[in-house]
Amino acid sequence: MQNSFDPTAGKPMDAAAYAAMNEALRALITGVPHLTANLANASALLYDTLPDLNWAGFYLLEGEKLVLGPFQGKVACIEIPLGRGVCGTAAAEDRTQLVKDVHEFPGHIACDCASNSEIVVPIHARGAVVAVLDIDSPFVGRFTEVDRLGLEETARVLEQELSALL
Repeated sequence: MQNSFDPTAGKPMDAAAYAAMNEALRALITGVPHLTANLANASALLYDTLPDLNWAGFYLLEGEKLVLGPFQGKVACIEIPLGRGVCGTAAAEDRTQLVKDVHEFPGHIACDCASNSEIVVPIHARGAVVAVLDIDSPFVGRFTEVDRLGLEETARVLEQELSALL
């Protein structure tokens, strides 16, 4: 049975909350020359700040596949081919994927059967996609346009602060 998003379960993030989270992220990673540590702290910040998640983390592009990077949540798929699933589609199309119900997404890869909605944001370096930020929720309809805008800003912070490491 799928869960529907209950906005009373956790306080939804608004633009101001995302701005504060992204400033906290910038403070965490600025001047830190370690990609893994920075992505690990970023995933922990996201997982602890955003309500109603069951996974938050990164996949890094290696050739024609995405490879699991730092994350918070249950064990995850290790490799995802470009163009497959929500993450592979976001990377291949270089476009944020906001999926209200993953079970309706063609070719969805179910790494965790408890996930019901997902948002994936591409991350760039040197003008190309080099990674994706992947966030899952057990609630159908969990992610909104406010989340999309806030998480796209998260990706920009990561791109600005980590460009030399990506």
